[in-house]
Amino acid sequence: MSEAKAGSRPGERERVPRGWLKIVGLGPGSEAMVTPEASGVLEQATDVVGYVPYVERVTPRPGLTRHGSDNREEIRRAEQALEMATEGRRVAVVSSGDPGVFAMGAAVFEALEAGRPEWRSLDIQVLPGVSAMLAASARLGAPLGHDFCCLNLSDNLKPWALIEKRLRLAAEADFAMAFYNPRSRSRPEGFARALTVLREACGNARPIMFARAVSTPEERLRVTTLGEATPEMVDMRTLVMVGSSLTRCIPGARREWVYTPRSAS
Repeated sequence: MSEAKAGSRPGERERVPRGWLKIVGLGPGSEAMVTPEASGVLEQATDVVGYVPYVERVTPRPGLTRHGSDNREEIRRAEQALEMATEGRRVAVVSSGDPGVFAMGAAVFEALEAGRPEWRSLDIQVLPGVSAMLAASARLGAPLGHDFCCLNLSDNLKPWALIEKRLRLAAEADFAMAFYNPRSRSRPEGFARALTVLREACGNARPIMFARAVSTPEERLRVTTLGEATPEMVDMRTLVMVGSSLTRCIPGARREWVYTPRSAS
């Protein structure tokens, strides 16, 4: 039960913002992978906030304003969304995949924790989406069928030494691994360094999978080994997975399937 603010008139309740903020996952690319829950929120929203390519995936309509911004403006974007919701707007903050996986979910809560007290009265919800990791795994078979971990290879927000440490520890624990943001124009050497670490820890025979632009017309899948992999096989639209020591490849008449057995015994 809420209490009236000190100094307010008798019987007057504290004003709670009527707007809301929903953090929405748009899936990996295909409209078929946008959840009905996410679609419903986008139909109700007055404002959509996000990185430009993701905002452009939301169909324009009367009564909807789209606010696109640069890829490295996550906190400012989150603050803008929280402020608009405080003003009474119905705001959808959009990310590709799932918003809680290296996306806007954490950015919004970082801004909320450090921001204006009234933001904490907002109706805030996180709507899950189909992550690129899960979509890629499904296309390839079941490479994440047993214990796995997921790492972001970008060193924009953490030092390379920490990335290398986590790569080595994940390999030592014999996890299957999924990697986001493996390579970009500003840091083309990063994935080459990751491959060196993985070869040292896992050997050359371990399967590695590249899934680019999954669920879109540009989708490309490739299965090879760590020994044969090269940095040029990836870009920022590529999701990379490395199998555990138990991961198996099954040649088929139409394609090769990859899976990791459920049992580690």
